[in-house]
Amino acid sequence: MKYFRDTMDFNIREPSSIALGKFDGLHQGHRKLLEEIKNKAESGCKSVVFTFDIPPGSLSDKNYKVLLTNQEKEGLFSEAGIDYVIECPFTDEFKKMEPDEFLRFLTSRIDVKQIAVGTDFRFGRDRKGSCRDLIEREREFGYQTVVVDKVMDQGKDISSTRIREHIQNGEMEEANRLLGYSYFLTAGVQHGSGVGRRIGAPTVNQLPPENKLLPKNGVYVSVAVLDDRCWYGVSDIGYKPTIEGEHPLGVETHLFDFDEEVYDREIRVAFLSYLRPEQRFDSVSDLSRQVAKDCENAQNICENITLQRF
Repeated sequence: MKYFRDTMDFNIREPSSIALGKFDGLHQGHRKLLEEIKNKAESGCKSVVFTFDIPPGSLSDKNYKVLLTNQEKEGLFSEAGIDYVIECPFTDEFKKMEPDEFLRFLTSRIDVKQIAVGTDFRFGRDRKGSCRDLIEREREFGYQTVVVDKVMDQGKDISSTRIREHIQNGEMEEANRLLGYSYFLTAGVQHGSGVGRRIGAPTVNQLPPENKLLPKNGVYVSVAVLDDRCWYGVSDIGYKPTIEGEHPLGVETHLFDFDEEVYDREIRVAFLSYLRPEQRFDSVSDLSRQVAKDCENAQNICENITLQRF
């Protein structure tokens, strides 16, 4: 997969089917768009995703959290078999483009044969452009438009907003079902306090990017993916309230039957099921006993879990 980032100077001269959108979360609705552009491969078209380097929602909300970081999104696009991804800078120049100007910009740099969008897609300055505008300009710019209907679940649209609410509430089974894969964090492994190792439950410690949405603080059944291998475990999301001192928000994961050295490596940890809230214990001994209970509960749950992969 070829990935363009930090540039508006890209050039794809092969016939292409292009999907336009934010793709936050890459949920089942987004995957329907990806399947549409991949299906055009049979007619010789390359699959192209056009998105932005920042979510538009972050412009009005400084505390906006994404479901997927750009790095995580890149990994999932690659796993999905997309040929090209364009992560276009959302510059002042770009924000001022009228709909027609955007289409000229796009078709001058890509040999666009098909554009696939969702029913609520908007584009151009002040979101003036719509699906109707795309269809009306097909002859002028030489492409065909495919408008992909929303994917429904229990009578409601599958949307990033809906999934975000489930994650914030710790409802991981629902969030993962709507995503079509298990919601995860990818981050480097840091050195921790060493308390986990002292109580017989060593942990993989990660500091999430500031703009990454995490499930609510607490303890979760989890699974880690490293080098295409999986280990179940227990993850604690929070501020280490039992450990003396102030600590940044982090994710500590104890993996069952895992004893590899992974410091400074990136690892994907997916959150499967909420076990209990974060809490402060009176002593490390009390913490140790609770961790043992958490591990036992998690192992019982893992026996009935079917992993979902993108």
